[in-house]
Amino acid sequence: MTNPSSHALRVADLSQTRPTRFDLTPDKDDISAIAAELGLLDLRKLRFKGQIIAEGKRDWRLEAELGATVVQPCVVTLAPVTTRLDESVVRRFLAQMPDMSGDDDEIEMAEDDSIESLGSVIDPSAVMIEALSLALPLYPKAENAEMGSATYTEPGKEALRDEDLKPFAGLAALRDQMAKKDDPER
Repeated sequence: MTNPSSHALRVADLSQTRPTRFDLTPDKDDISAIAAELGLLDLRKLRFKGQIIAEGKRDWRLEAELGATVVQPCVVTLAPVTTRLDESVVRRFLAQMPDMSGDDDEIEMAEDDSIESLGSVIDPSAVMIEALSLALPLYPKAENAEMGSATYTEPGKEALRDEDLKPFAGLAALRDQMAKKDDPER
């Protein structure tokens, strides 16, 4: 799998009557390259198994199971965090994308995020890497890792605390102070 496009399947060669099955298990070199591309400390047991099925006369659906074990740095301590991923993946390749043009300058995104424009090939290895990237934990955290608090300031000045940054913290005191000015009997 050194060349991901070597797994690309020409749409013209796909069967309209039966599923085209695939089972990708990258070798050690490919796993290292994918791990580096995604910024992982390690990637183990990567497998992408599924099929491509005709949907109508011109559209195609890729259904697969992604399995991987990833190691990422903890967002707090940078210690290695191992996560097992098991994801179902569905991509629909459409010959004609839905019309998303609007009257305004704004473009409305399609609600179905599994659709893609159909090209001349469908590349299961590219879908595998994309699905893996989307399945990764955004903020991996090691067990018992806690965020501490840190204060930074210039020498000779008082540090700004979290409480100082809360914009509504002093409103009650200000309200009471204003009420005293308006009501002399208080």
